[in-house]
Amino acid sequence: MTRDPLKHPEELIRRVYSYVAFRIGPGPDAEDVTGETMLRAVRYRSSYDSRRGKPISWLIGIARTCVDDHFASRRVSQGEVDDVADREHVEAEVVERIDLANAVACLDQRDQELIALRYGADLSTREIGNVLGMTSNAVDVALHRSRQRLRAQLETGEGGSSPPSIRMSRPQPNVTG
Repeated sequence: MTRDPLKHPEELIRRVYSYVAFRIGPGPDAEDVTGETMLRAVRYRSSYDSRRGKPISWLIGIARTCVDDHFASRRVSQGEVDDVADREHVEAEVVERIDLANAVACLDQRDQELIALRYGADLSTREIGNVLGMTSNAVDVALHRSRQRLRAQLETGEGGSSPPSIRMSRPQPNVTG
């Protein structure tokens, strides 16, 4: 039985944006890629099969392709930062983001993808398994190892310019115009 995967789009859009922003950075590019993802989802909604997973897993699969298309079409520099209204904490936040982005960039593609799916898209290990074709246990192990490698990058300073006080949390979507 197939149901409409886009019946309640608000939460889905937020989670897709969070994943995309985690992969390419927040701002207009992430909004464009999120928009392209939703456009493709509407165009191909008949291909959704509820037996294969939840709508968010299906959308993240589409978003992964859109992110790959984005990177293929243009070079995005690591560490780009959008204007932030609250100037008080800008410097620390920018350094932390750059350190994290540099550390993530030092990881291999699989580790980057696992980190982005877990913390960018806020997918559960089961949902990540559906997206990547892995069991939940395999995702748990792979994600644990990816986090260890990321921590090592951050601790050695190879991923950044200062000792980070970073915690793994979900990015907040940029919803301002």
